[in-house]
Amino acid sequence: MPEFPFMEENSSIVHELRTLRTKHPDLVRFVVVGILGYVAWYALYSYWLRPGTLLDEYVIHSLVTASEWAMGATGWEVLPPTGPGLRSSIGIAGAGGVRVGDPCDGVVLFALFAVFLLAFPGPGRHKIWFIPLGIAVLHGVNIARVCGLIVIQWWNAEWLQFNHDYTFSILIYAVVFALWYWWAKTFVPIAPATPATEK
Repeated sequence: MPEFPFMEENSSIVHELRTLRTKHPDLVRFVVVGILGYVAWYALYSYWLRPGTLLDEYVIHSLVTASEWAMGATGWEVLPPTGPGLRSSIGIAGAGGVRVGDPCDGVVLFALFAVFLLAFPGPGRHKIWFIPLGIAVLHGVNIARVCGLIVIQWWNAEWLQFNHDYTFSILIYAVVFALWYWWAKTFVPIAPATPATEK
């Protein structure tokens, strides 16, 4: 029977994958669930949620109204709405205001956070409350971000773009990683160390 080197290589790869699955099931689960979860989310968002629903518009509206409340509560004079319906812009006296677009509403970040938690090891009963809590925290941080950008624009409009692109992006992702770290340290069981065998 003729020998095919590529069949031997494929057989070796399959063997290595099986060994990896046996030795590191949590890692394999994380990679598989994470990739499949992200692909599923991307398809759902791109082909249905974004073009067929007002999900982004409602999240942006809630960002704007909550930011207006926060700015007003801290003494800033908030400009009145320019029209009825769902809103995407907010401004204060003495500044032009900012507009919140789809990429900045946090929806995609909420999904990535949730997919990571679902893929990561840990008890499902805690994921049920931790995922909504994390999304609420991220939404709150995004509200603070919008308020911060408005104040920056009022103070010096030339600083707005840099802080939008870098400072607050770093802050948001730092909070995401802090939440992931909290989950990993609190809810992921640590396997006991295997004692070394004497030779």
